[in-house]
Amino acid sequence: MIRHTHAARGGFPIGHEVELIGRGRTFVREVPGPRGAPTLILLHGWTATADLNWFTCFAPLGEHFRVLAPDHRGHGRGIRPRGGFRLIDCADDVAAIADVFGVSTFIPVGYSMGGAIAQLVALRHEQRTRGLVLAATAGYFASSRDERLNFLGLTGLARLSRLTTAQARSWITEQLYLQRKTRSLADWAARQIASHDWRHVLEAGSEIGSFDSRPWLHNIAVPAAMIMTTKDQVVPLQRQEELAATFGAPTVTHRIDAGHDAVFVAPDRFVPLLLDACHRVVDHAAAA
Repeated sequence: MIRHTHAARGGFPIGHEVELIGRGRTFVREVPGPRGAPTLILLHGWTATADLNWFTCFAPLGEHFRVLAPDHRGHGRGIRPRGGFRLIDCADDVAAIADVFGVSTFIPVGYSMGGAIAQLVALRHEQRTRGLVLAATAGYFASSRDERLNFLGLTGLARLSRLTTAQARSWITEQLYLQRKTRSLADWAARQIASHDWRHVLEAGSEIGSFDSRPWLHNIAVPAAMIMTTKDQVVPLQRQEELAATFGAPTVTHRIDAGHDAVFVAPDRFVPLLLDACHRVVDHAAAA
């Protein structure tokens, strides 16, 4: 159920406050696209929002596709769950959002953490998934002892933030993220980051650390396309390549000589690759 619609402004498309029955309220951007166009559901990365992750992509994608882009749980204006953050809940939110907008089949487009959510959408809602488009992501995000310890540390911080006062939570937000990440961001971007529920965002970090699609991804037989960020220091290129080799269906791969933030640091190169990846998945799905 759509409870309230915000007019397009500031270069951003229409936004909707959406009630997902039994799940909670979230925020979804929409670009209607051409009549009868396939639907893309854009899934943003960890600590981002739909706007932060995809602002360079809304207009170009909307010329060819219908576009929906939600904020994930705990992020921006996403659902504030009573329990902990789980990636599988985010995947089921995607299907529920499609229901609200009357979309039967769609293509999840996942960036970083959004790529993990997209893979889970294909696993849990395969009949509705026309294909997958993934960027700067992998089938697993932690393997070494140090990596696992880092993610365990995020779990501990999430528990701490649940128990401490509001002032302490504000301090955690400032120390862990804002001081280091917003120096070069516009005011609107800094405000979006500050709107996160940091307990759930930290729990999301822990969930990312335990995610591993390798045991089951080979059974997913939908067309896929990947954009690999070759200078990525967050998701190593080797893991991106392993993911591309794991799919049960043929996978189109593009490479961009950029880091994990390619979507907004190098949009002139990233966005054309994204458009091509989406078109190729649509064409392969139609031919299947």
